Amino acid sequence: MKRQIPHPRRLAWLTALACTALAAEPALTLNPVEVMGATPLPGLGLPRDAIPAPVQRLGAEALAARPGGSLADLLQQQLGGVFLNDIQGNPWQADLSYRGFTASPLLGTPQGLSLYMDGVRLNQPFGDVVSWDLIPRSAIAGIDLMPGSNPVYGLNTLGGALAVHTKSGLSHAGSAVELGLGSYGRQMLTLEHGGRNAQGLHWFVTGNTTHDGGWRDDSPSRLGQLFGKLGWQGGATDLALTVALARTMLTGNGLQDVRQLDRDWRSVYSKPDETRNRSLFLNLEGKHSVNADTLLAGNLYYRRVRTTTYNGDINEDSLDQSVYQPSAAERTALAAAGYRGFPTSGASAANTPFPYWRCLANVLLADEPAEKCNGLINRSQTTQENYGWSGQLTRLGEIAGQRNQWTLGAGYDSSRMHFTQSAQFGYLNPDRSIVPVAAYADGSYTGDDGQPIDSRVDLRGRTQTWSVYATDTLSLFERLHLTVSGRFNSTTVRNRDQITPGGQRGSLDGDHRFSRFNPALGLAYAALPTLTLYAGYNEGSRTPTAVELGCADPANPCKLPNAMAGDPPLKQVVTRTWEAGLRGGNSQYRWHAGVFRADNRDDILFVAGQANGFGYFRNFGETRRQGAELGASAQLGSVRLSADYTYLDATFESAETVNGAANSSQDANGNIAIRPGNRMPLSPRNQLRLRAEWQASGQLALSLGMLAVSDSLARGNENGLHQADGVRYLGSGRVPGHALFDLGAKYRPSPALTVFASVYNLFDRRYASAAQLGATALTANGSFIARPFAASGDNTTLLHSSFQAPGAPRTAWIGFRYAF
Repeated sequence: MKRQIPHPRRLAWLTALACTALAAEPALTLNPVEVMGATPLPGLGLPRDAIPAPVQRLGAEALAARPGGSLADLLQQQLGGVFLNDIQGNPWQADLSYRGFTASPLLGTPQGLSLYMDGVRLNQPFGDVVSWDLIPRSAIAGIDLMPGSNPVYGLNTLGGALAVHTKSGLSHAGSAVELGLGSYGRQMLTLEHGGRNAQGLHWFVTGNTTHDGGWRDDSPSRLGQLFGKLGWQGGATDLALTVALARTMLTGNGLQDVRQLDRDWRSVYSKPDETRNRSLFLNLEGKHSVNADTLLAGNLYYRRVRTTTYNGDINEDSLDQSVYQPSAAERTALAAAGYRGFPTSGASAANTPFPYWRCLANVLLADEPAEKCNGLINRSQTTQENYGWSGQLTRLGEIAGQRNQWTLGAGYDSSRMHFTQSAQFGYLNPDRSIVPVAAYADGSYTGDDGQPIDSRVDLRGRTQTWSVYATDTLSLFERLHLTVSGRFNSTTVRNRDQITPGGQRGSLDGDHRFSRFNPALGLAYAALPTLTLYAGYNEGSRTPTAVELGCADPANPCKLPNAMAGDPPLKQVVTRTWEAGLRGGNSQYRWHAGVFRADNRDDILFVAGQANGFGYFRNFGETRRQGAELGASAQLGSVRLSADYTYLDATFESAETVNGAANSSQDANGNIAIRPGNRMPLSPRNQLRLRAEWQASGQLALSLGMLAVSDSLARGNENGLHQADGVRYLGSGRVPGHALFDLGAKYRPSPALTVFASVYNLFDRRYASAAQLGATALTANGSFIARPFAASGDNTTLLHSSFQAPGAPRTAWIGFRYAF
C-alpha cells in the first residue's frame, strides 16, 4: 500500500529522490514515489529508491490474479525467484523456496524464510514451520518480500522475509460475496464486509470455507477461516484488535515410486496422511504520531495452534522379510483367533502378495510384529502457545543538514509447546491403506537386533527470545542513501522429556542458549529518476528448534515429522549475504537486474537415513546460494507484459560424509561423500516467468502465463553421482525440468459483478516438483508389496528407487464476485 505523507518536510524528502535530475532534464515527468515498509511494524516507510535491496510487492491486483489457488500458489506465480516443492501433494502444504531458502509447513524441514502478519511473526516456535492454511487469503491487502538476511526482521530471516498486511475498514469499505467451483470437487465461498463511521470506528470481517476433493487418490481437504478487525482512529492515534480463527483438515499423500506414477499418476504410496490444524490468533496493534516527524508503533499478540497428524506408512523394517509360509505356531495362533484363508502350504510371492496374516499371527504370539507387520500408523499432536509484544519508535530528522530517518525497536516472544508421538503396527491393504492392529511401538517388542522398538515421544518445551533492533537511513547527498541496521537476539530453549526425564541417555531434556548481534549495511544511489543503483551486506541467524535439537544423532535417526531422540546440541545458523544491482522505470515500464551471494555457516540440514522419512539433523560447515535476478514489465497500450528470470547456484562448500544407502555411489558403509561445489537438492538452477495480460475491452481481461524451471537433484543424491542400474537402483535421482502454462479471463458486466475463469497446467503436462531416493516396498516388476528384493536372486538386497512429488494435472476454476 502507498502511504500519504502530508507534512511538507516529509513530502520534500520523498519527492527530491525522484526529481533531483529534473533541472538538468526538464522534459522528464515526475514519477510517482512508492513508499515501502522496511520494518516488521508500521513506520514512516522509505521510498523504494532509498532501499538497498530489490523489494517485491503484491498489491490488490496481483492478489486477485489466481482465484481458487492457495496463497503459496499465488506467491509462486507473482513473485520472481519463488518456487514450490509440492512434497506433500497438497496445495496448502507446499514448501516455498526463494533463493534456495525455504518456508515449509512440514516439521523437520530446515527453515530459512520468516513470515509476518501485521508485525507478528508466524513461524511457529516448534520447528519454525509456516502453515499456509492458517493465513486467511481473503483478509490480505498486500504482501512485501524483503530479500536477503535483513536483521531487522529477526530470527530465521536467512534468505528473506514475507510481510503480510491485512485489510481494515479504512481501506476496504463495502461488502462482497465470492463463490467458486473447480476441478476435482474444489468449492469455495467467501464473504467480507468493512466500514467506518464518523466517530472513528472502523471494522472489517471476512470468512471463507473451502472443500477440495483432491486430484490424487483419497486426498480431500477442508478449510474454514474467520478474520475480524475492529479499530478506532482519532487524531494522531490508530488502534485495532484482530481476531483470526482457522480450522483445517489437509490430506497430503506425499511422494510416490516413479514406477507407480508411470502406471497411475494419481496413485499414492501409502495412506492416509492427514493433518488437522486449529488456531486462534489475537493481535492488538497501535500507532501514534507524536508529531509530524515521529511515529510510535507497537503490538501485543497471542497465538495458539494445535496440530494433529494421522499417517499410514510402510514399515521399513519389514522390507527384508522373505518368509511367506506361516509356521506351525503361527497357523495355530491364527486358527485359534478365528482367522481363515491363510496359506498352509505352497505359499509364494505370487499367491500371497499381501501377507497381512503374518502381522496378525505375530501379534497374537507377541513375537516380532516390528518386522512381520508391513504397515505403521504414526500419530502426533503438537500444541503451541506463543505470545509477546514489540514496539518501535521512528523519527525523521536531519544530521549535518542531510535527511535522516531512524527506527529503534524491541520485542519479546515466549512460547510453550507440548509434543506427543506414538506408532501402532498394522498391515497394508491392496488399496495402499493401513489397518492398525493391537500392537504398539512402545518398547513391548524388540527388533532383529534385540533392542526395544519404542518411538514414543512426550516432550514439553519453552522458548523465549528478547531482541532489540535499530535501523538508520541517512541521505549522504540528495541522491545517495546509506542504511545501517542491526539486531541483537537472545534465545533460550528449555526441553523436558516426560518419558525419560533427568538428562540420562536418550533423554530429550536440555537447556540451550543462543545469542548474536547481526549487522547490515547498504547504499542506494538514485542516479536518474529512472535509474537506481544499490549494494548491500547483511547478516541473519537462526537458532536450532526443539525438533532439530532432539534429532541430531546419526546413530538414532528420526521418523519425521514424528520421533526424536536425545542428541548432542547444534549450533545456530549464521548467513552472510552480499547483493548488488540496478533498477529503473517509470509509469510505463519497470526493470531490475541484480546479483546475490548468501553464505551459510553451520547450516542445519536434514540428512536422509537408510529408510524413507528417517534421518537426522546436523550442522554442515558451509553452504552457499548465489545467483542473478532479472526482471522487466511494460504497459503497451491495453497489453501488459512481464518477465522474470532467476539463476540460482546452491552448493555445498564443505566436504561432508552422509548416509546414502539409496544412492548407487555409496561406499561399503552405506555413505556418500559430498565435495565442495556439489549442488544442493531440490534447487533448480534456472527459473523463468512470462506473463501477458490484455484488457480486451472495458469489461473483458485475458491473461496467459508460463513458469519454466530446469532440473534439480533429488534428496539422497547430494553428491550428484547416483546412477540407475535397473537391478538394485531404479530411477534417475533427479527432478526433471518442466514448463507450465496458465490461462485466465475476467469479465465485468457491471461495476459490482465480476465473473472469472482460469485453467492451470493448460497443456496437462506431467511433471514433478521434488524427489527423494529411498528403499521401496515395490517388487522388481512393480507389484506392491511382496518381496521387494533386487533381481539378483539372493533375496537379501533391497530395491531402491526414486520417489517423486507428482504435479497437479490440468485444473479449471470458475466463479463470480459480487461487491455492494
